[in-house]
Amino acid sequence: MSYYRHHLFFCTNKREGDSRPSCENCAATRMRAYAKAKIMKLGMSGKGGVRINSAGCLDRCDEGPVLVIYPEGTWYTYVDQEDIDELIEEHVVAGRPVPRLML
Repeated sequence: MSYYRHHLFFCTNKREGDSRPSCENCAATRMRAYAKAKIMKLGMSGKGGVRINSAGCLDRCDEGPVLVIYPEGTWYTYVDQEDIDELIEEHVVAGRPVPRLML
């Protein structure tokens, strides 16, 4: 059994002097903090619950910003807090993937 029921990794990479996009330019750190606060408010953080982490480059920035949810290994993109809410409510809480945000 996994230590966490779900583990969300948000790419928060910021490229300097590179023409390729980077997730941090799309407010990835702010969205990660929002997700973490939401999970805490729902009482779902910690052992047996949900962990929200920053990740370095996940190498899909052209499709980003990106996050991946384990243990399923489902890759998502998002635009705003409403997308993060949907991912948490549907994928994390209800166990239903969100096809419109999948990569």
